[in-house]
Amino acid sequence: MTARSGPFWDAMNGRAPMPPAAASLGMEFVAADEKRGTIELAFTATRDFTNPAGNVLGAFLAAMLYDTVGPALLSTLGSDQFQSTADLNVRFLRPVRPGRIIGSGRVVHRDGDLAHLEAALFTGDSPEPVATASATARVISWDQAPGAV
Repeated sequence: MTARSGPFWDAMNGRAPMPPAAASLGMEFVAADEKRGTIELAFTATRDFTNPAGNVLGAFLAAMLYDTVGPALLSTLGSDQFQSTADLNVRFLRPVRPGRIIGSGRVVHRDGDLAHLEAALFTGDSPEPVATASATARVISWDQAPGAV
């Protein structure tokens, strides 16, 4: 774990509560490399996330991807900065059953306050991703984040 602080790092290191949406997905911090702009997170998909066929609903996978691309960028920012996602493009590759899902995210390119991000979700039964996403986000000051305290 890192000694960095601020809203993102305080939640990831257990010094502050996990954001409610992330907590509902069972998100856990695994690792981050701030210099490379990569992050690994884990999520717990419960039976409450399933469709009638018993697979995790795509909307929950999209939320996990969203909660992976944003933190990939957040892990590189200062404590006075936040990010605002402009778009998220998701691809569902194969069905997912409830259980532990690993999210791997990275900053592909950043130019000033604009960043291009990618993420993939994996389960323990295959090295192939079950879903992927690309996103664009803008770096903003924490004061500009809606609802920032």
